[in-house]
Amino acid sequence: MNIAEKAFFELFPDKSLSKKMIVKYSRAFNPYNANVKYAAYSMTFNLSYEWKKVSDEIKLGLIQSLLLRIYKEKKKTLNIDLYENFIKTVGDYSEVKQSHPVLEQSFKRVNEKYFNGFIDKPNLKWGNHSFSKLGTYEYGSNTVTISRVFEEDEELLDYIMYHELLHKKHKFHTKNGRSYHHTSKFRKKEKQFDNPEIEKKLEKFLKSKKIKRVFKPRKRKGFWWF
Repeated sequence: MNIAEKAFFELFPDKSLSKKMIVKYSRAFNPYNANVKYAAYSMTFNLSYEWKKVSDEIKLGLIQSLLLRIYKEKKKTLNIDLYENFIKTVGDYSEVKQSHPVLEQSFKRVNEKYFNGFIDKPNLKWGNHSFSKLGTYEYGSNTVTISRVFEEDEELLDYIMYHELLHKKHKFHTKNGRSYHHTSKFRKKEKQFDNPEIEKKLEKFLKSKKIKRVFKPRKRKGFWWF
């Protein structure tokens, strides 16, 4: 019995298992990321390579949390608790290797202004020019990623940075098998950003950027076209 099968039977002792359970480790993921591929006759749990050195008790909780998503059930186990506590804290001990001067200046401004300088610097990197994925904070790798569309606007950049650092500080909590990241406490803190009209500014900014992107001139055969 492999670890995925063990996770299944400990989570669902009354269910029968008709699928092959496969566990794979990959260096293609960011640290401590994972997913599950669900097919007709198999379930493949893909874990980042860093999970190989983590205890089986914590990995059981990771796999059980993925199983709950598949079966859309709400349960809590000791292993899931161990996994959640691990993923909340592992990034705090990870090595900070990535940064960028613009992002670093934004981090320093936000950290001093809103956190009294008490937030340890995470990895900082630019994402793609995305209008939907504005920013993320990855707990496992302790990484803030921000869309490059904010490279030109310091205030909006600081707002997205503030949002992601709130995730770093407040983590998440779970209830009935679901993880909650944007809690009422989080939203209350988010509204403490200096500019009360920042959400309106953000909406207007993104709308204008999308329009400019649609009508961005492109060069074909020696001339510009729209």
